[in-house]
Amino acid sequence: MSLTRLSRRTFLRASGVSIALPLLDAMSSNRLRAAPSPANAPPKRMVLISRPLGLHAPYFFPETSGPNYKSSRYLKRLEAHRRDFTVFSGMSHHYGGGHGTGAGLFTGVAPQYMRQGDIRNTISLDQQVAAQLKAPTRYASLTLGYPGLSWNRKGVAIPPEGRASRVFKQLFVAGTKAEITHEVSRIENGQSILDGVREQANTLARQLGAADRDRIDLLLTSIREAEQRLQQDQQWVLKPKPKVDVKPFTDPSVGQLIEKERQWFDLVHLALQTDSTRVISLNIYSHGNVSIEGEQIGHHEASHHGKKEDNIQRLATIEEAELKTFGDFLGKLKATKESGVTLLDQTQVLYAGDLGNASAHTTSNLPILLAGGGFKHAGHVAYDRDNNMLMSNLLVRMLQQMGIEKDRFGSSTSVLSEV
Repeated sequence: MSLTRLSRRTFLRASGVSIALPLLDAMSSNRLRAAPSPANAPPKRMVLISRPLGLHAPYFFPETSGPNYKSSRYLKRLEAHRRDFTVFSGMSHHYGGGHGTGAGLFTGVAPQYMRQGDIRNTISLDQQVAAQLKAPTRYASLTLGYPGLSWNRKGVAIPPEGRASRVFKQLFVAGTKAEITHEVSRIENGQSILDGVREQANTLARQLGAADRDRIDLLLTSIREAEQRLQQDQQWVLKPKPKVDVKPFTDPSVGQLIEKERQWFDLVHLALQTDSTRVISLNIYSHGNVSIEGEQIGHHEASHHGKKEDNIQRLATIEEAELKTFGDFLGKLKATKESGVTLLDQTQVLYAGDLGNASAHTTSNLPILLAGGGFKHAGHVAYDRDNNMLMSNLLVRMLQQMGIEKDRFGSSTSVLSEV
């Protein structure tokens, strides 16, 4: 078969819009569904939260295991909810060291595909659940915060929304008549653009080699997902948004990490409470200074403490405040009733970090806490900290708890049975 040689400047064009192709060899010179819920049963929901710098392990993990563990310094901040969550120690994805492994936190892709600068990812848990639930909500899922947490079924990263104020407006602020008309026009125009691009991509794919056809397939997958989002937008654009008795959000200033996290958690609570979505991923990250009670603390510097006690205590000041804010979020979910049960009972909340020791960039013994969701929580489940339990086994268990009949996810080898 004679293959087409393409310029690196090749684009797919339609309706005045150009979409660049992925890098192809030709440019170089050489479905499962969720189980039905009982009638009138409150829906099941999922929230995934990532802390890319992890948590200081000696202050997070209890020294004893089981439901009657003695609370660690950090877990004392969650004491009011200790019967509502399980802490796991000795759990990881068996990745090598480095910040880049955060891309696999909720995908569980096999270690051989988690290579620095060359990640071959798979679908993340939130997107797997959203695709199979097919919930009748305004948004199939929300991807919030810092990039790199949510991935589609082809392993392409899903861009997040990084400002809570903008998400609040999208969810709860009614548009003017002119804004709604503009939005309808945008959706119709977007569909016509995608029709033209898809036709060109299919034609081009027939002229390319196998590797390039795979890359074009990635592009077509993104187009299909964009079409699905446009179809969903079209269904909802004329429907009234839910009304909430909350002032519109404003963006915290730089360095106000705790205020920003509290705002994200408030937004997640409102989105779940109004059934605007049932699946949310939130990637919390701070690199610069954090302002707590008037003190400026370098978060990244403190996390890379080099075992210096003053740095560890600065880090603990930040992380204790974060755990308290997370505990307040759990409290709000627990105080919200729905069909006779709490929103926390119906919502799985996974809070995890991709580094077990940020100072040494190790990815074993990750800080992992699973709350709510109707699990039989077991306090502290302690696995071997040298020979870790695969985190993917927990992700499979979470899928099953959502009513999704699946016995594998990521690089799982079994299904967790402790919760």
